[in-house]
Amino acid sequence: MTKPEATHPPIEIAEPDVIAAMRKIEGYIDISPGDFKEIYQLAFDYAVRRLRDSITARDIMTAPVQCIDADMDLQQAAQKLADKVYSGAPVVDGDGKIVGVISEKDFLARMGLVQPATFLSIIAHCLSNKGCMAIALRNHQVRELMTAPAVTAGPEITIGEISRLFIDRKINRLPIVDPDGRPLGIVTRTDLVQSYGIIR
Repeated sequence: MTKPEATHPPIEIAEPDVIAAMRKIEGYIDISPGDFKEIYQLAFDYAVRRLRDSITARDIMTAPVQCIDADMDLQQAAQKLADKVYSGAPVVDGDGKIVGVISEKDFLARMGLVQPATFLSIIAHCLSNKGCMAIALRNHQVRELMTAPAVTAGPEITIGEISRLFIDRKINRLPIVDPDGRPLGIVTRTDLVQSYGIIR
């Protein structure tokens, strides 16, 4: 997967940001260091807000996105995720449309583990039950385990809107799709955190 170059320059305070900040200060402005600092901080905040609302998923998404087939068996899916060192991925149907998302959380939940699970908690669980709890997942397909429907968005969604989706829907990744529901890319929490670095 490759990431496009950041298309936004380091943050700059534009004249509208300064004017908007000055309007926030009541009364006559006698420019002193304290006043200037206050104006600067307000202008900076306006500039951050403006950029947050102008940077889109298209600017920060990872593309192309690695997807898992809905009809793939769970062993193959787990191996594919492990090979790529991914904690989850979008799931596509035979037409290449996103129909769900599968993640470590889905596997752990089906295995009876409460979040957050660690490697040692899995070992302890296996040893106490004298067997591998993942055996029950054999001969099952991804479509039986995935979280569906997937939360998706178009490429023009802003990073501010993505942040709200992550919080409101308690998700860690957002597949970005075309109008037909086919994947264009994906935005993860890591992508989002890095995008905020663009505007700092």
